[in-house]
Amino acid sequence: MDREQLENLAGQLLSGALSLDQFIAESLASRTAEVGPATLDLERSSRCGFPEVVFGDGKSIDTLSAIVRRMLGEGIDVLVTRVNEENGTALAALFPQARYSELARTLRVPIAETDSRVGRVAVVTAGTSDLPVAEEARETLEWMGVETLMVHDVGVAGPHRIVAHVPRLRTADAVVVVAGMEGALPSVVGGYVACPVIAVPTSVGYGASFGGVAALLAMLNSCAANVCVVNIDAGFKAAYVAGMIARRTAARKEC
Repeated sequence: MDREQLENLAGQLLSGALSLDQFIAESLASRTAEVGPATLDLERSSRCGFPEVVFGDGKSIDTLSAIVRRMLGEGIDVLVTRVNEENGTALAALFPQARYSELARTLRVPIAETDSRVGRVAVVTAGTSDLPVAEEARETLEWMGVETLMVHDVGVAGPHRIVAHVPRLRTADAVVVVAGMEGALPSVVGGYVACPVIAVPTSVGYGASFGGVAALLAMLNSCAANVCVVNIDAGFKAAYVAGMIARRTAARKEC
């Protein structure tokens, strides 16, 4: 609940329109909105720093469009992940300011255009097959208002490639490393930078990769102490954590 809403409730209490019990109940209540089968959390930004993100997979175009419309009406910048091409194209037609990425399967609908960026996160891919997950991360960071540095196709099969980018990586507040196959790249990057490295295993690989499980286990067993790991293909989750690190780091620098 923001200041204006609280002042309005206090005014109702003073005027007698609300009892003390009603005032306390209203003050402590979280604002939600029922939109078809979905229940939107309208106060997540005040609690967690960023609004609710919509998971698009399995939702109909009617449900998604209603959710987006309600969030925009509440002044919330919208991010929808895992949006298929059919729904993404339809939503982009309904909301002219929307930005749909077919590669990332994300839809962003900003309330207002802005070029301001806070903090910096590097997103690194082992191979070009990892790009869809990396793009999901990049789109998430754009939605969060974080400057993004992209470094592509620098896997351990050619280790000299990542070395060439180390000076740039060292300017980042956090690094997201996206890799499939044997998942070795995050450990290599972790040995070069003095910031958190968030490893994202991808489902890229041959049979023994087990759909990304091999990369996941390798990353969980990383010898680099600054590496932590998110779920398979979870570009959004890695970027969200990295973006929060970057923004908090930037805020502390300003103090």
